[in-house]
Amino acid sequence: MNLVIDVGNSAIKLAVFKNKQMLVKSIINHDALETSFAELHNQFKILKTIVCSVTNLDAREELFLKSHNHVLKLNSQTRVPFVNLYATPETLGADRIALISEATFKYPKQAVLVIDAGSCITYDYKNEKDEYLGGAISPGLSMRYKAVHHFTGKLPLLSRDLSYKLIGNTTKSAIHSGIENGIVFEMNGMIDKYLAENEKLTIILTGGDAEYLRHHLKNCIFANSNFLLEGLNDLLDYN
Repeated sequence: MNLVIDVGNSAIKLAVFKNKQMLVKSIINHDALETSFAELHNQFKILKTIVCSVTNLDAREELFLKSHNHVLKLNSQTRVPFVNLYATPETLGADRIALISEATFKYPKQAVLVIDAGSCITYDYKNEKDEYLGGAISPGLSMRYKAVHHFTGKLPLLSRDLSYKLIGNTTKSAIHSGIENGIVFEMNGMIDKYLAENEKLTIILTGGDAEYLRHHLKNCIFANSNFLLEGLNDLLDYN
C-alpha cells in the first residue's frame, strides 16, 4: 500500500491507497505528523510513501521523514510523465508538479487546464503533446478576506458566505460581493481565455474550495477534490 502526504500551508493531508483506490484520508495539524504516520503504519501495510510540500518542513519533520528510506520527496528532479517547459523548473511547486502529472496520467495527449482553488488559486496548462507550459497564480478565497482586513484600518475579517449578492448594501455584504464575485469572474474569465485558445480543452477543478466554487463556474469543468492526492499516488507508482 502507498501512503501519500500532502503538506500544505495550514494543514497536512494523508491518504492511504491500495492500487488506485483511496482507503482512508485524514487532515491533521503539522504537529501531528509523526503520530499519524505511525498510526497509519500500524493500521496498514505501507510499502511506499511520497511527500509533497508547498512549505519548508521544519528540521524535526525533515529528520523524521529521512529516517524512513522508503519515502520519496517530490521535487523538480523527480521523474514525471510530462515534458516540463517551465522557464524556471526548480521553482515549480511540488503540488503543481503532481497536478500536471495526474492530468497526464488521466488525459494523455489531451490539452488540460488544472485549477487548484486552495490558499492560492493556481492555473496549470499542458498541451496535446503532454508539454507543461505554465499557468498563473493568484490569491485564494481565504487569502483575499485576510488581505482586505489586514491592509485596512477598519474593514472586518470575514469568511466565505454562500448568500452573497452582486450589490452589497452593508460593508460586510460589499466585502462578500467584491471577493466572491471577483474570484468567480476571474476564474470564469480565465476559463474563457483558455477555451478561446483550445475549444477541446479539458478543465479540472480541485483544491479545498473546489466544491464551494464549482456551482458558480462554467459547467464545462470536472471537479475532483482528491486530484492532487491521486496524482501523488500515481507518481509514486511511476517512480
